Order: sequence, then C-alpha cells, then structure tokens
Amino acid sequence: MPIGVIVNACTVLFGGIIGAILGDKIPVRLRRALPLTFGVASMGMGVNYIVKVHTLPAVILALILGSAIGELIKLEEIIGTWAKKAKEPIEKLFTSDKTDVYEEVAVTLESQDAFMEKFVGILILFCASGTGIFGALNEGMTGDHSILITKSILDLFTAGIFAASLGILVGFICIPQIIILLTLFFGATFILPMITPNMISDFTACGGIIMLATGFRISEIKNFPVANMIPALILAMPISHLWAVFIH
Repeated sequence: MPIGVIVNACTVLFGGIIGAILGDKIPVRLRRALPLTFGVASMGMGVNYIVKVHTLPAVILALILGSAIGELIKLEEIIGTWAKKAKEPIEKLFTSDKTDVYEEVAVTLESQDAFMEKFVGILILFCASGTGIFGALNEGMTGDHSILITKSILDLFTAGIFAASLGILVGFICIPQIIILLTLFFGATFILPMITPNMISDFTACGGIIMLATGFRISEIKNFPVANMIPALILAMPISHLWAVFIH
C-alpha cells in the first residue's frame, strides 16, 4: 500500500486549496518570508542527500548529460507550456463570475514569466525532487514511508503559501505527482534486483543536487533551469553502474 505517496499527494492538494481560498488573507510578509524558508529547507535536504554520494564523477557526468538532454528537448519549456494551458480552465472553475474579466487578463508578460519561474520550481520540488523519487522507490522496496511523510509536511505549507499567490493550479500539481510517484513505487519491485546500494547512493546524490538548485530557484537567488536537469535522474544509476564496472 503506497501510504506515503497518497499522503504526499493529498497534502499538496489540500494545501493548494486552502492557500487559494485564503489568498490575500495570508499576510504579505508571510507570503514573502516563508518561500525563503522553503527554499532553504530544500537546499538543506539537498545537501543532506549530496553527502551520500559514492562515485562523484559518475554523478557529475549524469548531471551534465541529463541537463544537456533537457536543454536540447526544451523540457522546461514543455512543462511551462502545459502549465499555461492548464492554468486558464482550472482558474475559470474556481473564479467567481463577479470577477472583473478585464482585471483577470490584465497580466503583464513580466508577471507571467515570474509565475512560470515559481510554478516550475515547485512542480519540480513536488514531483521530481530527489526526496520524492527516492522516497517512492524506497517505500516500494522496503515499505518504509517515513521519507515521504516528512516531505509531505514541507509540501503542505509550500503548496498553501504558493497557492495564495499563484492560485488553485498549485493544488493540481498533485495529479502529475501521484502518477510519477506511483509509477516509481510499483516499478521499484522490478528495479530492485538490478540495483546496488552504491547506485542508490549516487542516484540520491544526483537528486540532492537538483534539490539544491530548486532551493536557489524558489528563494529567487538564482534561476536554475531545474526542469531541464530531470533527465539526470534517469541516467544516474546506469552511469554509476557503468563507472563501477569499467572505470573504478
């Protein structure tokens, strides 16, 4: 039973709905300050997983090749395009009819860009962070859901605060999130016989680096193209294995 996966998705949905409902009722100071805390928390979790690395050259190679693939296929742009398409119909469902239509469409290009920067950052944090992916795999292999439960606490407040600014769309990130995490959970049974503890360590470290970059992005320190780094997670284990067999 994927308890951790279900709890994690529910907290994102619940946090997003509550945040969108409260909206402007959440103090501006809180909405500005807490994302910095979320960013630092993401960095802290990233560092915690980076230190678990076993073969650093393999992780760096996976990160470089994965990022190159992400840039070439423009993965972040693809995610951004789908997010923009989903944004309008979802907002219509939850926007009062009395809302001034002209006020809704009077959004500058700059604010749209800012929206996408933050949205893609939290999308990666919820769906493709090292914690989420490793947590889903770990729960599928061992039944231990403590990693995902810990992540759920952070995601609950993160979704609430960002939904207050970005809208109900944040809560619906739970849909791709639960699909990704359930796939990993059920796929862990097939992956388990083919992986070693060292491969898991390198995979975790690779996810930690992406989480670190995500933290910088959420805190608006540096806008790393974190979505384009996702393919590195797919390459981390195979490259770690090949490095151990042919080089190390």
